Amino acid sequence: MTQDLNTLLTALYVKIDDEIGGDRRMGRPLLLSDSELICLAVAQALLGHHSEARWLRFARTHLSGMFPYLPQQSGYNKCLRAALPLVKRMIRELAIDSDFWFDNHWITDSTPVPCGMSRPTVQRSNLAGWAGYGYCASHSRFFWGLRLYLVCTPTGMPIMWALANPKIGEREVLAAMLEVDAGLVAEREGIVLISDKGFASKPFETDLAEQGVELLRPSRKREKARYGEPMLKKVRQLIESVNDTLKGQLDLEQHGGRTFEGVAVRVAQRILAMAAAIWHNNKTGAPVTRSLIAYDH
Repeated sequence: MTQDLNTLLTALYVKIDDEIGGDRRMGRPLLLSDSELICLAVAQALLGHHSEARWLRFARTHLSGMFPYLPQQSGYNKCLRAALPLVKRMIRELAIDSDFWFDNHWITDSTPVPCGMSRPTVQRSNLAGWAGYGYCASHSRFFWGLRLYLVCTPTGMPIMWALANPKIGEREVLAAMLEVDAGLVAEREGIVLISDKGFASKPFETDLAEQGVELLRPSRKREKARYGEPMLKKVRQLIESVNDTLKGQLDLEQHGGRTFEGVAVRVAQRILAMAAAIWHNNKTGAPVTRSLIAYDH
C-alpha cells in the first residue's frame, strides 16, 4: 500500500462501512452514505479547506470520481452535525485498530480553541454560556472560546478528548473525562499519565492512584524534585507537537463553528483526520506515524 490521499480515503471508507454495517437511518437509500460523508469530512480537514462552500466546489471538480453525489453547503453542514456521534465513534475505533491502543503511557494537555475575536461577536454568539474567556500562557494572551483537552499516546493517537469552558479547572475536566471512560481505565493496568504543572494537586493525584493511574508531572516552585522529572521535558514536547499538528496543519483555530454542534463536529473532524492519518501510517509501515505530508495535497 502507498501513502496518498486516495488510498487513505479508500481504506477509511472500508473501515467505516465494516464498523457501522451500512447507513444508520431508515428509509430510502441516501445519495451520500455515512461512510462517504465521514471520508469527505476527513479529506476536507487534511486538505485544509475552512469554507464548506469552497470545499464542495473543489470536491466537485477534483473528487467527483470518489464522491459521485455531493450535497449543497447547507445539506452538507446539516449532515455533518448530525454525524457527530459517528465521528466520535470512529476516532475510538481507529485507535483500537492501531498498535498504539495498548500503550499504557498517556500524555494529556489542553489547548485554546478560540471562537470569537471581537466583543460584538461574544455578545451575540450562540456559544454564550458554553464558551468563555480564558488565558493562553504559551502565547501570553487572553481568548474567548473553549479549551480542547486531549489524552493521547506518545505517537499522538487520541484516547480521550473533550471541549470545556476555559474557566473550568483543568483537573476537574480531566477527572470528568476519566470518569466517563471509567471502563477503559479499569481495563488497563499501570497507566502512566504525563501532564504539566497545571494538574498539580495532592487530592487529585490520590484520586488517580485509586483508579490505578500514576501521574507524572514537573515539580512546582519550592517543591521537591519529583521522581522521573529529568525525563519529562522531552516527553512533554510530544503533546506540544500533537497540538501543533492540530493547529498548524489541520487549522484547529480556523474551525468556523458558530453553534454548539458546529464547533464540536469541526473539532472532532480534525481529531478524526489526525487519527486516520496515524492509523493508516501505522498500517502501511510509514516511518513517521503522525506525518500528514502525503495526504495534504
